[in-house]
Amino acid sequence: MLRQAPRFLLRRASAAAMRWSRPFSTDLPAETAGDSKFVDAWKKLIPNIDPPKTPSAYMAPRPPTPSTIPSKLTVNLVLPYDSVLSAKEVDMVIVPAATGQMGVLPGHVATITELKPGILSVHEGNDITKYFLSGGFAFVHANSIADIIAIEATPVDRIDQNLVQKGLAEFQQKLHSASTDVEKAEAQIGIDVYSALNAALTG
Repeated sequence: MLRQAPRFLLRRASAAAMRWSRPFSTDLPAETAGDSKFVDAWKKLIPNIDPPKTPSAYMAPRPPTPSTIPSKLTVNLVLPYDSVLSAKEVDMVIVPAATGQMGVLPGHVATITELKPGILSVHEGNDITKYFLSGGFAFVHANSIADIIAIEATPVDRIDQNLVQKGLAEFQQKLHSASTDVEKAEAQIGIDVYSALNAALTG
């Protein structure tokens, strides 16, 4: 009986897996758009009145995905008060993603990633332009367009290393003297930003 126990348990596990398994999204039939379902339901209930428009009716259509990979990546770098790069065609960008440095080339898979304080490198031929970003988000579209949204973006060559080291020391002192969780969090944010700045200048 003990010899048959593993075989019995294996059969039970396989049956449970089959019962609870779900089909992949590629196996499911494509659903109709939400707007068409809404319009159909509206016409059944109130056939004499035109249905109201939903927010998607006011959105521009998604740009088509090119059949071939473009030779250039189109980059937009936008701040709340300025547009640093607008539809600039480059070879590659490297963004400071929260999970690590992420390179984006033409044809990159569509991605949304959070940005941590760090260096944005814009590669155009043999020229590399570097910006320090305080954080933000990067939206990489399937049509080889990358939208980078940040609070602050400063060219690295305009940053004073002495001021960076001074600011880092000040926030380290604030962290040691902090007495509340809010003060500690604020000091830690300052340390993270100034540490990233210092690493960008010395690395």
